[in-house]
Amino acid sequence: MARTAHIVRETSESHIELSLNLDGTGKTDIDTSVPFYNHMMNALGKHSLIDLTIHAHGDTDIDVHHTVEDTAIVFGEALKQALGDKRGIRRFADATVPLDEALAKAVVDISGRPYCVCSGEPDGFEYCMIGGHFTGSLVRHVMESIAFHAGICLHMQVLAGRDPHHIAEAEFKALARALRFAVEPDPRIQGMIPSTKGAL
Repeated sequence: MARTAHIVRETSESHIELSLNLDGTGKTDIDTSVPFYNHMMNALGKHSLIDLTIHAHGDTDIDVHHTVEDTAIVFGEALKQALGDKRGIRRFADATVPLDEALAKAVVDISGRPYCVCSGEPDGFEYCMIGGHFTGSLVRHVMESIAFHAGICLHMQVLAGRDPHHIAEAEFKALARALRFAVEPDPRIQGMIPSTKGAL
């Protein structure tokens, strides 16, 4: 059964159209109208091996916040939809990813219980402007929005870093790698739901 999703979300602030395939090769077609966010979502698709198409636009003349947030919401919803009942997945995974001086660790549980803990970003990171439009505070907001709308538990920890671009990119890539392994089918489970409750 195909583990895919296609969602269109329209509000007075943004229009998001997103498709994904959990069993892809990391092929991406990303246009969020926010250049640095394009870069991050491309990395997320590429390193998770999730095929990802995003076409998004919104009131970026006011601020990129709405478009960035709404894209993360839709990505989370699509992830949840594509996972279905989560039968046969590995469920837990972690990844530690370096980018030059930066180092980030992501741990995920595809649990059905949304939770997000982000820690370790250096003081002042939230105020940094990356790529001319994207503030450091949006990284955490994207992680929270994905976790809450996908119904996953995510712990993101920045272990080292100085350059805001490197820190943000290491975080997105760490999430990508953790998702890659967590959503993968586990041949030892043979289609069972990986929970003592029998449901996720």
